[in-house]
Amino acid sequence: MPSLKDLKNRIGSVKSTQKITSAMKMVAAAKLRKAQDQALASRPYTSLMDNVVSKLVSNSSSSSVDLLTGKEDNKTQLLVVFSADRGLCGGFNGSITRAVRKEVKLLTDNGIKVKLLMVGKKSAVALNREFGDLYIDRIEGKSGKPNFSDAEILARKIITLFENNEFGNCRVIYNKFISAIAQEVTYRSLIPVEVKEDKIEENVSNSVFEFEPSEEEILNDLLPRNLATQLFSSQIESTASELAARMTAMDNATRNAGEMIDKLTLQYNRTRQAVITSELIEIISGAEAL
Repeated sequence: MPSLKDLKNRIGSVKSTQKITSAMKMVAAAKLRKAQDQALASRPYTSLMDNVVSKLVSNSSSSSVDLLTGKEDNKTQLLVVFSADRGLCGGFNGSITRAVRKEVKLLTDNGIKVKLLMVGKKSAVALNREFGDLYIDRIEGKSGKPNFSDAEILARKIITLFENNEFGNCRVIYNKFISAIAQEVTYRSLIPVEVKEDKIEENVSNSVFEFEPSEEEILNDLLPRNLATQLFSSQIESTASELAARMTAMDNATRNAGEMIDKLTLQYNRTRQAVITSELIEIISGAEAL
């Protein structure tokens, strides 16, 4: 049975932890508002970019643009994985790690070689022992600060690897922000470009467009920008999801610490009462003996 001093020290320790988790929750909540607004504001732009690409594809007489079609003869697939650089965000990093592990196994079982480009420290570290030999690069320190210039650098790196025949197609895996308590692991094809079939049918049936220069020339210029846009959007969604997961996790931790403090305080009071009762019995017994 712990002594009164041990219980008092433990109560003090849990109270200190509660202050830390409460502060982290408030910081995450403050950052989440900005990240959420940024994520929601980016979606119409990303969707419009998809529509433009779909419209160009529907009017193009050729599909010779490599970024649009991928390389069918190259059976290697590149997975770009977005995770967090920091922990203490619930199951955020774990869900991405499990998704990557499952996807790599599925592709390998189907005879497809896999390469990984890890953006964020946590999943890279968690998967390093199993799949470290598949890593093309690890990018750390960027998860909490989405920047379009970083997305452009990453897009150029992916395009260079693609042109060097390092892989035939590429997908991104990230957590999409749904709400403060829900994030969804999302897969998106970057190469070949994910084209909306419904938009193609709509464009073909209802509209006639003439392009100058040709659709292929426009696509050659537009697709690298589209790749950077999709990567930037994925990073924004991942950052908002990370902050939401951290806020929720720290809120739960703060409430759990409060419950633990109540239990420890009750145990402390009962132990203290038992000690007082024992001392009184000893005093009374000694007085009667005299």
